[in-house]
Amino acid sequence: MQGENFLFDALTPIQLAAGTAIIAIAYLVRGIAGFGSGLIAIPLLVLFLPLSVAVPLVVLLDYVASLSQGMNNRNDIRWKEIVPLIPFSLIGVAIALFFISRTDALLLTKALGVFIILFAFYMLSGHTPKAGAARGWGILAGMSGGMIGTLFGTGGPLYVTYFKARGLDKAAFRATFATIFLLDGAGRLVGYASSGFFTMGFLAWVAAALPIMGVFLYIGGHIHTKLTQTEFQRAISVLLIVSGAALLAK
Repeated sequence: MQGENFLFDALTPIQLAAGTAIIAIAYLVRGIAGFGSGLIAIPLLVLFLPLSVAVPLVVLLDYVASLSQGMNNRNDIRWKEIVPLIPFSLIGVAIALFFISRTDALLLTKALGVFIILFAFYMLSGHTPKAGAARGWGILAGMSGGMIGTLFGTGGPLYVTYFKARGLDKAAFRATFATIFLLDGAGRLVGYASSGFFTMGFLAWVAAALPIMGVFLYIGGHIHTKLTQTEFQRAISVLLIVSGAALLAK
């Protein structure tokens, strides 16, 4: 999977409109829930964008979003939950970059579809981690989060599960999740840049997507939905199953 100079004129007007809508919806959801942008955006964008464009694009957008959310809630960051994850997250990033350079893009796309569907069924199961999990689980959470996040841009759910299992309250969860993404996200972005993903075509996509991300992240952060957490998860899960199935059929 190598960097590509994939420009806007490679897409139809309908695809460009769809890309705009996907990014808007993904960051609206992130503004409401505090996570989920990568899960929604990447499998849908990959239907018409190369994986080598869609994944680094959303990782960079998520990085900016996490910077905003983390810095606005500095007092709620739980550093003692983050520090043990960092070395294992970086190991996961390094493993993923090794596979990216040696694995066929279509195979990675199919693997993304499988991961998305499996995680959607996990969400539909309604399972909620019990608070009080041992910090030792941070080894698995950090390594798998860094690896899946670098390969597919969707490592967030693994950190979400871990932090919930550690019993973080809502404010601490949002700020801590945003901060861990900043730390391992920096490693991902350095890896992408050194691998040649950040072409002029890619930077044009970033310039177009940033304002959309910013507006809908802000709107989502000020929406008080009447949906329960269970209803919200079910709606997202259905979307993930559909997008995952579409990737497998691609």
